[in-house]
Amino acid sequence: MPFAYYQRLSARDQTVYLESDSIPAIRLPDADGLYPAVFALEQALAADDRRRVQAAATALAEGLTRRLGVEPVDVEILAVRPSLRAAELHGLYTYGTGRTPRIRVWMRTVRFRRVVAFRTFLRTLLHELCHHLDYRYLKLAESFHTQGFFMRESSLFRQLVSDSRGGRPGASRRGPAPR
Repeated sequence: MPFAYYQRLSARDQTVYLESDSIPAIRLPDADGLYPAVFALEQALAADDRRRVQAAATALAEGLTRRLGVEPVDVEILAVRPSLRAAELHGLYTYGTGRTPRIRVWMRTVRFRRVVAFRTFLRTLLHELCHHLDYRYLKLAESFHTQGFFMRESSLFRQLVSDSRGGRPGASRRGPAPR
């Protein structure tokens, strides 16, 4: 069932929306090979070390795009999230003709300026990577927030972070991963 804004889309965009909505997962080849980057990201966030977070997030994005055979994306880790009228901006994907696509992710909350929880940060990074994958891997004309989009984000998350039985990064202290 499409989200409410679907009705306001053009016929072309409705077609793209439905195509996006029909793709529930992205299979990530050799996800195990990315566990060191995921673990490094978790450790860097716990240490509140922006440079290490930058390095780990970049390594994860490079590994993911390489495995899927799409062009790389620049990753920039920033400090405190910008505040919008009704919300906080967690991440942002931008691209333009002749420019390398860029992902920006903020590692601190607006209100308390605390480091974002590992799982929240990882989901934000994967969310922005999904926008990149919509354009470059799935070849969609637009990247809409569809149920399929959020399912693809979750599918990548589950491949990178397992439940407490899996022993993967992020599993030890935070309970089971969402299914």
